[in-house]
Amino acid sequence: FRLPAPALETEIPVYTTRPDTVFGITFLALAPEHPLVEQICAISDKADEIRAFCTRVKKQSDIERASSESEKEGIFTGLYCTNPFNGEQVEIWITNYVLFEYGTGAVMAVPSEDQRDWMFATKYGIRKILTIRPPEGELRLEDMTAAYVEKEGFLINSGKFTGMEMHAAMGAIIDEAEAQGFGKRRVNYRLRDWLISRQRYWGAPIPIINCEACGEVLVPEEELPVRLPEDVSFEQGAVSPLSSSEHFLHCKCPKCGGYATRETDTMDTFICSSWYYYRYADPKNSERPFDRDKVNYWAPVDQYIGGIEHAILHLLYARFFTKVLRDAGMLDFDEPFTNLLTQGMVIKDGAKMSKSLGNVVSPEEIIEKYGADTARLFILFAAPVERDLDWSDQGVEGAYRFLNRVWRILLQFEEAIKSAPESYDTAVLTSEETELRRVLHMTIKKVTEDVRDRFMFNTAISSIMELVNAFYAFQDKELSPALARETGSALLRMLAPFAPHITEELWARLFTGSVHAQTWVICDASALTQDEIEVVLQINGKVRDRVKIAADLDKAAMERLVTELPRAKELTAGKEIVKVICVPGKLVNIVVKG
Repeated sequence: FRLPAPALETEIPVYTTRPDTVFGITFLALAPEHPLVEQICAISDKADEIRAFCTRVKKQSDIERASSESEKEGIFTGLYCTNPFNGEQVEIWITNYVLFEYGTGAVMAVPSEDQRDWMFATKYGIRKILTIRPPEGELRLEDMTAAYVEKEGFLINSGKFTGMEMHAAMGAIIDEAEAQGFGKRRVNYRLRDWLISRQRYWGAPIPIINCEACGEVLVPEEELPVRLPEDVSFEQGAVSPLSSSEHFLHCKCPKCGGYATRETDTMDTFICSSWYYYRYADPKNSERPFDRDKVNYWAPVDQYIGGIEHAILHLLYARFFTKVLRDAGMLDFDEPFTNLLTQGMVIKDGAKMSKSLGNVVSPEEIIEKYGADTARLFILFAAPVERDLDWSDQGVEGAYRFLNRVWRILLQFEEAIKSAPESYDTAVLTSEETELRRVLHMTIKKVTEDVRDRFMFNTAISSIMELVNAFYAFQDKELSPALARETGSALLRMLAPFAPHITEELWARLFTGSVHAQTWVICDASALTQDEIEVVLQINGKVRDRVKIAADLDKAAMERLVTELPRAKELTAGKEIVKVICVPGKLVNIVVKG
């Protein structure tokens, strides 16, 4: 929207993301680079001071000026503009914390709801008007030590909009500005120029030829791609290595045919990493980057995985390039990735692993002592894949012990597994064997869903560990060879993605072929049914016993059965039963007093 400035005979446009706070404007902050600065100097008696201030501030970096921690500086111009929403006079200041590249280079300052404006107004004694109150309770300006920057609240001191919820008020205030003709909705893009040239070897050569007669000339499309030379020197300091290659540097101008030189800088490697995945759809195409039909068939990428450190720049550039390629007619979709998984960082001693911090754990040492499978299994088990992982030497040793348990139990049943048939009648299994088979297929179901649908590798491995524990219960018992074969085969196939080496070795001993060439395990739903289940008996929320009951009991029958058990009567004898809480299939909690 625009604020009239009569002394300058103009209206000053500003951009804001907080239209709900416009009634709290107490000053207008201009960037030193704003075109109005010269007009202000022409009529101000403080022209020399203003120019000196602007010259000094322009020498500061954008990062330094925009930082929330940096010192806020400014100079009052002596001029005013008018807030079009309420007609109040607003002081015009030139400040160091407003950047000309953002919005219009002029910012409406609302000290009560913006921390930078608060710091500035406090420093220079500029008044503050509170326009937002919290959803609960009251807020008094005289009690505040910082701006109110919460995302929820209701408008106060805002004319006819007072009392409105702040998000609803935003639309209403914009509507008012549009109706009155002094403002409108607009999207503000925060894109800035991207300097892509690098004085290094590794990167795509910039396809430009420099000719004294013609200037900068694009390399003709038929001569693309420009390939990196191999006869380069890396001992030239700040000069690009490509300039040391005589046959690369010297060439003819595509326009006039005269002597010219190639651009020797290379592009930022983000240029290549922003669209490389499309090349996978057509990797041998020598005529163009990729065929449109092939990319439209294979892309967008179904599942993209990357480190959290790339969650801003790389993903921003990937989306940018995809939209450019779409606009250029090279593909027909809008987004590069359908699903994204960002991995967490590895943490040790409370900090990200870093050579400078001296907390790096060498994978080679772990692999040499415990094997690569142990390192993989620990990393995948210790935390959900999207969260940071706290490195633990004890955890590594635990993963190593688990793999050894898998090795021992399978080799104990080696002869039984080798001699057993691939199919068998499950009706002949004992009740204990039936329970093991139920646990096996519950594990298959859980691991499949965790890996395929949720990428919850840690809980998948946990389920496999529980299966191994159930398998170990038969270490000193008779076990159907056919069930041992079924359990061993499924166990190795589920564990193979996490521990590929030990599972391949065990598979070679027990079965034929490669474990990595097998089909994935399939859950037998009929094996999941139970005749009996174990439920917990609680008294006042504390576990007192565990009892077996029929699996098909409804809530009322389960509550009646458990409360009538001798153990339940014993625990509640002489006490008043206040209520009974029954969670079907899980627990019965008897609440008593006395």
